Amino acid sequence: MLRRQFLHALGLSAGAGLVSISSLLQAAPKVVNANNVLAPGDWQALRNLFPLTRDYIQLSTFLLASHPKPVSQAIEKHRQAFDENPSDYWHQHFLTVDGEIMQAAADYMGGEAQHIALTDSTTMGLGLIYSGLKLQPGDEILQTVHDHYSTDMSLAHRANRTGAQVKRVALYDQPSRVSVADVQTRLRDAITDKTRVVAATWVHSSTGVKLPIRAMADIITKLNRQRKVDQQILFCVDGVHGFGIEDQDISQLGCDFFVAGTHKWIFGPRGTGVVWGNERAWAQSEPVIPSFGASYDVWLGSTTQDKVPIGEHMSPGGFHSFEHRWALPEAFKLHLQLGKANVQKRIHQLNTQTKQGLAKMPHVTLYTPSDSSLSSGLVCFDVKGVAPETVVEKMHAKGIIMSSTPYRQSYARFAPSLLNNEQEIELALAEIRELA
Repeated sequence: MLRRQFLHALGLSAGAGLVSISSLLQAAPKVVNANNVLAPGDWQALRNLFPLTRDYIQLSTFLLASHPKPVSQAIEKHRQAFDENPSDYWHQHFLTVDGEIMQAAADYMGGEAQHIALTDSTTMGLGLIYSGLKLQPGDEILQTVHDHYSTDMSLAHRANRTGAQVKRVALYDQPSRVSVADVQTRLRDAITDKTRVVAATWVHSSTGVKLPIRAMADIITKLNRQRKVDQQILFCVDGVHGFGIEDQDISQLGCDFFVAGTHKWIFGPRGTGVVWGNERAWAQSEPVIPSFGASYDVWLGSTTQDKVPIGEHMSPGGFHSFEHRWALPEAFKLHLQLGKANVQKRIHQLNTQTKQGLAKMPHVTLYTPSDSSLSSGLVCFDVKGVAPETVVEKMHAKGIIMSSTPYRQSYARFAPSLLNNEQEIELALAEIRELA
């Protein structure tokens, strides 16, 4: 259907205001799915698994997920069992449940379960791997200027404790014009003989740029071939805004460490996350918080450390919000039901629709690359003469929830997800058009 025909079908015109967003959203079919089993690519059935209000168009669900029914039901099952008999329920499961969660994560993300550690968030994961890296005074950590606060501060804290030096590089100047070749050249030129760690972010929440991690890894691999083992570079990636979108085997992405919260695009329980590392990476990292897994048995003298899976050894111990962590496999299963390739195609489809619509507006500056190979999930832009936070406020008043980027240079930001449809995107674009 041509865009003009699509708008006409919605009762909109290029300059018209919206007609009762709430009534259109409330009219969406709400079919009850008793068994929670989804057909691949059934987006309407997926939406019906969420209690998310239909009073608004939700274009900021990446921030913190609403729990879909399979996840919320699993949480409630564990919560009830803990409330009824916490000691017995914990003792019945604690020896095996973390391994089951790690296996569910591996089934979704690739690699081996033993290489996956469980955390509570992306920030915790970043703090754990960077705090545990074996660095010496004078070692260099190379990060980008595009990273989030959590990466910046985790690296700064580690540098302060070890005497290592943090160096920063811009991999692009204009995000809409980023190129693989330029990113590779800038990365190569910034690495020195002292560089021991390269820290990067897969998808930038500041601009929507998706870095070519595989191409960057190729540069680092080539340089590592020329180095002694103890001087080789570790490539560490904050992957949270590509995780749950991209159809990618993380163990083949090219990085050594990959960190992501699972309560964003994955729709996992709030307060959950994962760290994947290869053998080389884990060998260069020390635990920061003692594990309550099989490492506890090493302390008791009933086993030896070489018998403990490294991911389990690196997972922080202590008592957690178990009902949330133990429900995490349901989120991975849900994504696998939908199909990873289907998920990637759908989110990129909605993102492309959003970018194309914004690009046609003379009062809008689009910062996110139009090329889906260099962007994912997030669409960042400016409206001429309107501050980003004001755009957010005006859109909220119209029934559309979006966000602005929490950086020194802030932009307005849409995040079309699996819970959106083409009609909602057109309604949001029409409101941006009205801000001219």
